[in-house]
Amino acid sequence: MTARIQNPAALLSEGLQPIQELLKTAHGCGVPKATLELVHLRASQINGCGFCVDYGVRAAREAGETDERLHAVAAWRDTPYFDDAERAALALAEAVTRLADRPDPVPDEVWDEAARHYDEKQLAGLLLMTGITNLFNRFNVPTRQPAGSLPW
Repeated sequence: MTARIQNPAALLSEGLQPIQELLKTAHGCGVPKATLELVHLRASQINGCGFCVDYGVRAAREAGETDERLHAVAAWRDTPYFDDAERAALALAEAVTRLADRPDPVPDEVWDEAARHYDEKQLAGLLLMTGITNLFNRFNVPTRQPAGSLPW
């Protein structure tokens, strides 16, 4: 795969710092880093962002994730490797990533299950992480950024 243009984050590097600050904020919300990385990975899988899937696997490993769990993220509903809180975070990330796929994009049962495991600050962090991931996916997919080509 050849990128259509240089990575947008590198081309518009002055915009990367504010995004990094948002990521830092998301990571300070009280949700375990590994859970946030699973959310990033799942949203990136849904959006078909090879660049972010590659990055997400690396970041999740750094956060202590095992290969067994990383291989199962795409099928998290059908595997025993995730606890109820992680499942709630993954379901929320999927719903938020697929807003246009249904009339009620984030059904009450998805929200309520997430709220059962996370307080408001943590929910905000999960939403922020999902939103930032979707932002990066929308830079990298249309410009065909190849996996493993971090610009920073």
